[in-house]
Amino acid sequence: MISRISAEFETPELAETAIMRLRSSTNVRSVNMVYNKSAEKATRLQNGTMYTILPTAVTSYNYYTAVMESPASEDVVSEPERRRNTTVYIVCNEEDSGNVKSVLNAMGGLNVKVRQ
Repeated sequence: MISRISAEFETPELAETAIMRLRSSTNVRSVNMVYNKSAEKATRLQNGTMYTILPTAVTSYNYYTAVMESPASEDVVSEPERRRNTTVYIVCNEEDSGNVKSVLNAMGGLNVKVRQ
């Protein structure tokens, strides 16, 4: 029989470390990793600058505009989109599922579930 195991990790880096440990110490058939890629947008905004262009009045003869600049923060991206939670799906033999589950728990996996 084949088992499908899923586990959640706080970051993709933790998930990748657990996957490397699984491949070196247990017999797994396949591994898939799913994570929120839009969270990287918030990380890129940390050291950036936001520019706001303020147009002049429509009735004025010159069209100069004012530019306001402010440091960008990751608060521009809402909190649920900033989460870097990663879900790992592992397919293995049923007799190896206990070892895989133990490794995932030891590496910081949350909500580890085994499905037959």
